[in-house]
Amino acid sequence: MMKNYSSINEYISTFTPESRAILQQMRKTIHKAAPTATETIRYGIPTFQLNGKNLVHFAAFSTHYGFYPTSSPIIVFRDELKKYEFSKGTIRFPLDSKIPYTLIAKMTKYRVQEEKEWAEINSKKKK
Repeated sequence: MMKNYSSINEYISTFTPESRAILQQMRKTIHKAAPTATETIRYGIPTFQLNGKNLVHFAAFSTHYGFYPTSSPIIVFRDELKKYEFSKGTIRFPLDSKIPYTLIAKMTKYRVQEEKEWAEINSKKKK
C-alpha cells in the first residue's frame, strides 16, 4: 500500500542514515540540474515538476534506488545505462552500487530541455 507523504523531507526521513544520504544527494543533484523545478510527492515518491508537469521522480526500495526520468532520456542515454537494470521509464541502481549522480544530472537536464521545447510548441499552438 502506498503511503501518503506530505513532503520529500518526510519521505526521506523514513530510511536508514545511509539511504537518507543517498536520497539527499539525488535530490541535490536534481535541484542543481533543474533549479526552477518544484518538489512534490506523486505516486507516493519524491517528484520534481516543471511548469506543473512531472519532470523526474526518485525513490528507495529494499533492493535498489529508483530514478524515473520518463522514457526519452533512457533511450538517449541507453549506452551509459548498460550496467544498470532499466526499462521504459525506470532505472534501478542496486543498493551496493555507486550512484551515477553525473548521469542523473545529465538526464534531468535533458528532461528540462525537453519540457521547455514542449512548452514552446504548446504556446505556439495556442496563438
